[in-house]
Formats: sequence, C-alpha cells, structure tokens
Amino acid sequence: MDTLEALVRLVWLAGAAAFVLGLMRMNSPATARSGNQLSAAGMALAVGGTAVLLFVNGSVGSTGWIIILVGILIGGGLGLYTARTVKMTAMPQLVSLFNAVGGGAAALIAIDDYLRLANFAGNPTFAPVSVPLETSIATVLDVVIGCITFTGSLIASGKLQGLIPGKPILIPGGRLVTVALAAIVVVGALYLFAGNVSIPVLFLIIAAGLIFGITMVLPIGGADMPVVISLLNSFTGTAVAMAGFVLGNTVLIIAGALVGASGAILTKLMADAMNRSVINIMIGGFGGGEGTVTAVGAEGGTVRSVGIDDAAIQLAYAQNVIIVPGYGLAVAQAQHAARELADLLESRGVNVSYAIHPVAGRMPGHMNVLLAEANVPYPQLREMDDINPEFERADVALVVGANDVTNPAARKPGSPVSGMPILDVDHAKSIIVIKRSMGRGYAGIDNELYVNPKTGMLFADAKQGLADLTAAVKAL
Repeated sequence: MDTLEALVRLVWLAGAAAFVLGLMRMNSPATARSGNQLSAAGMALAVGGTAVLLFVNGSVGSTGWIIILVGILIGGGLGLYTARTVKMTAMPQLVSLFNAVGGGAAALIAIDDYLRLANFAGNPTFAPVSVPLETSIATVLDVVIGCITFTGSLIASGKLQGLIPGKPILIPGGRLVTVALAAIVVVGALYLFAGNVSIPVLFLIIAAGLIFGITMVLPIGGADMPVVISLLNSFTGTAVAMAGFVLGNTVLIIAGALVGASGAILTKLMADAMNRSVINIMIGGFGGGEGTVTAVGAEGGTVRSVGIDDAAIQLAYAQNVIIVPGYGLAVAQAQHAARELADLLESRGVNVSYAIHPVAGRMPGHMNVLLAEANVPYPQLREMDDINPEFERADVALVVGANDVTNPAARKPGSPVSGMPILDVDHAKSIIVIKRSMGRGYAGIDNELYVNPKTGMLFADAKQGLADLTAAVKAL
C-alpha cells in the first residue's frame, strides 16, 4: 500500500468517525442540526478522498470525470432545490424518494460490477466466466434489497402524496405472487452461488426484487407508513453496505451499516409504539382511509361544538395546557400559529407543553421536526411516555389535527387500533379539538374522544383556528 492510499484510508476513517459522531448527536433535538452537519462533512471527506485517489491513479478517464462532475452538479442541484423548497408536509414523501434513489443506486453499482467481472461485453453468448463467491453473494443481496427498496419506496411516496390510495390495496393472489417471487430469488441466488455466471438469471432476480417491492408495500395501509418508511430506510443502508462489499470500499460498508442498523432500531421502536410486530405490519396495515361520519360517535354519543370565544377563555384562564399536534397541523402549515398561541399563553402565566406521539404525522420524528422549524423550545416537546402522566393535571388539552393517536378505542379489544399506545388526552379536565370535519383517520374508525362530554369540537382549518384563538385570547 503506497503513501497516498494509506492517507486516503485515514481520510475514510475520519469520515466514518464523523458519521458515528453525527448519528450520536442526532439523538437529541438540541444537537441534531450539528449532527447532520458533522455527518455531511464526513461524507465530503469520503468523496473528496476517493476523488483524489482516482485522479492520482488515473483510473478514470476524461469522459468518466465529465460524467462524475455532471452527476454531482445535477444531483447536488436537485438536492439543494428540494431542501429549500419542500414543504414540511411533503417531507415524508421526499424521504421515501431519497430511500428509492439510495437503494436503486446501490443496486446499479452491484449490477455494473457483476457485468464487468462477467466480462459481459466480451461474452455476447453469456459464456461462463469466473466470479468470486463473495462477490456473487454481495451482488445478489445488494440487487435484491436495493430493488425492493427502490420500488417499495416509490409506492410509499405515492401513497403519502395521494397519487396512490392510502388504504391497503390487495393484489389478487398476492400471497402466491409473493411466494413465487421469493422462490425465484432463492433459486436464482443458489444458482449463482454455485459458481455459475448468468446475466439472464441476474436480471430475473432484479425483476423479482422490483415486483416484490410493489407487492410488499401496496397492501400496507397509510397508518403504518411511518414504520414502512423507517424499514425501507434500513433497507437502503443495508443495500449501500452490500455495495461497499462489492466495491471493496470500507467507508461505504461503515456508512451503510450505520444507516441499516439505526433504521432497524428505529423500525422496532416505531412498531413497539404501535404495540405491533414488524411482521404484522408488513402482512397488512390498519386499513381504511379518510372518510366522513355523522355526528353520532361510536358509542352513540353526541359531538359538542365549541366557539372561538369559549375556547379562548378556557385556554387563557388555565394553569396547564398541553398541545397535541397531528398530521392536520402539518397539512395546514400551522406550526408557527401554534407557537404564537403558546407564547401568548405563556406570557399570561400558563404552563404550555407539547405531547408528541411516536407515530404522529407520516414519518418518524415528523412532529419534532415540524415544531423545531417553528423554533418551539426543545424542553416543551414531551414524548408520549413522559407526558401521559401530566394529562390528569392539565386544565386543557388542545388537539390540533391528531386522530388515531388520541382514540380511547385503543384501550378496548376488537378495534383496529386495539393495543396501540395512545396519548391520554381524555384524562385532561377539558379537551378542545381543532379539526376541519369529522373525517376519520387512517385507521378508518370513529374517534371516541370526539363524543367525550369533556370534548369541544372547534371545526376549522388548523392554521386559521389557531390564529383565531390567538386573536381571541389577546382580546381578553
């Protein structure tokens, strides 16, 4: 190993260390931004070190450098544009697209390397050549995981964007199709592992992986999308790690392993937050989509409406108020309005905090990121297990667009959300729910909280409703 290669490996090691430290700092909202920046710096080191090594060794021609630079400019430009223009409500869709791009890119790396090793250009008749077993194993795993991630993430993004119905879409003979696809992958993999080299078999495995990604995500309901996104993110990291083994690149292996492991841990935590196993989620989601119901709830109760002035009086003269944000707050871009109302209440001596359910929104940490964008103080963001005991001492629980995560039906058997841990909003002394209509959440069932005698429904767009409440509190 010459001096340059040794230095580049040290740079890769520094980049990998930056990934680890950055991931550790992302564990807290207060340090997440600097953790992201540190990880980005590590990636810059890794890319820069690789570019220097390739340039000095002369292993990339002028055409190759043009392609690399054009790719960096296009990819970097699109990344910068989307980062600056994407709405927070569309962040889950964007993350799904990033998962798709990462998984697809990793699969392409493995495919290209396999074709090169198989000397495809010199073997138009697919004549057998030698491909090392370790390369075949890494290639097949990379291709399968990457292809599943690519199409699965596209389907997930389409569901979140509304291009595909959010409710489970059952495929006729879906189980048989899944078994057949798995059999194709296993038989094809064993054929390649046995020392055979076959481009048609490789492409058959690719096709099976792409179709499997579609059949895996389509039957999953929208309520489970946060877990699906996290799982696909783990798949992306695993595919990248496999690409690292294919190329013999240490930094790719480390980066991919970190993403894969952290994504797997997050997936488990998200599934636990819903009191469901990952396998159960992958078999099928809650089902249902947005719908409308009458003013009579699940237990025959009656919905009670509340006016702006009455709600403002309750908030202004309370001692403890807990705000419960949900996807409706994200859709209305109402995070700044919520912060303004909270600041006003605090100026009147009211203690305000935010109750964050692990699966509120459409991706892990969605509500945390949304409220952080509005500069909500980190100490006010309270996780479910931490805030639930506080509801009994809360004078008012203000629910903004949250549905399934506040439904008391989860405590009863026989409901689609049975067993799912919820925010104990119904334990508050008074409850105000800001919602545009009596539409159901992704679980497709009525929310028993809405017919609770303590609940007043404030029918309004979240942003406008919060603004009206702020104005009414100021007028008191």
